[in-house]
Amino acid sequence: MSQTIASDSCIHAQFSLTRQAKGREDFVLSVAAKLPSQGVTAIFGQSGSGKTTLLRCIAGLETAPQGYLSVQGDVWQDDRRTLPTYQRPIGYVFQESSLFEHLTAQANIDFALKRSEQRPNAAEYQQIIDLMGIEHVLQRYPAQLSGGERQRVAIARALLIKPRLLLMDEPLASLDSARKQEILPYLAKLRSSLDIPILYVSHSVDEIAQLADHVLVLEQGKVVAQGDISDIFARTDLAQLSGFDMGVVWHGHLQERNEAWHLARIKAPGGSLWVRDGGDAIGAAIRTRILARDVSIALSAGEDSSILNRLPVTISQITPDKDPAMLLLRLISGRDCILARLTKRSVEQLHLYEGLQAWAQIKSVAIMR
Repeated sequence: MSQTIASDSCIHAQFSLTRQAKGREDFVLSVAAKLPSQGVTAIFGQSGSGKTTLLRCIAGLETAPQGYLSVQGDVWQDDRRTLPTYQRPIGYVFQESSLFEHLTAQANIDFALKRSEQRPNAAEYQQIIDLMGIEHVLQRYPAQLSGGERQRVAIARALLIKPRLLLMDEPLASLDSARKQEILPYLAKLRSSLDIPILYVSHSVDEIAQLADHVLVLEQGKVVAQGDISDIFARTDLAQLSGFDMGVVWHGHLQERNEAWHLARIKAPGGSLWVRDGGDAIGAAIRTRILARDVSIALSAGEDSSILNRLPVTISQITPDKDPAMLLLRLISGRDCILARLTKRSVEQLHLYEGLQAWAQIKSVAIMR
């Protein structure tokens, strides 16, 4: 592997391995990826696509003899040497919190810190405790904690060893819906508060839409797509992201609010959107998700509609949907993209075609917090 690759600031991961399976086809992982060394990179795919195997290779828990891994210029694995897991400055959060049941939350954290080469100072320690909101549970035992609290302690423990890379393997998979909603805001804070790259394995589109900056899509052990979340979610050719809940992610800023309507206006490159006012400060960065099923098409900018958000668009692509009665339309609005999921009958009756200028009517916009 060339020195040019090893000296830049990205994460380079190249692994090839074969795992034999009795009674079924062998699983083959063959991945070569260049990942950003900041923000959250989601490793996404269906069950069996190789997400966890890739993460374990990066952690050194899985052996890929021909592998290569460099993190921000430091080579952790090549054809000459492989750093063992305990020498890799990583934090690893599993599906289960894996706390010691006989130790308090505080003692669980302290146990990990005693074995860490880098100890946080008092200010760094308190920052993580506050970030995860666990000050009030530190003296409790794991059995006294909710599932969300246990995972927040586990994340704090992983962060307090001051890793250069945080690996998270479906950390919400074992939680029910209520606990997931409890912990998601804390995970979102990690992205905005800490300068550490996070690799986040998940098969949940909702989690990725809320948390990720960059997405790596795996299928049968191979990379089928990689890029900024806005670009990946705007694609209509990825079966992994298709379905009833497919949609795009827009990044904007809160520009104004109307207290009488309890609404706020989000300004994005593709246009302005009115959303429910969540109390964010003027100028705050806001991430929104627009589902294809919530977008309809009009041929004129009529004002006689209850739909608040109407944007001028150009139809750039019309493609088949999994449902034979439906079509997917890719719409360009400014520098952003919107997806619409319409019946074939509607497309035919409105005489919609690629290149046509029309109006997108957006029935609902979800703020991703």
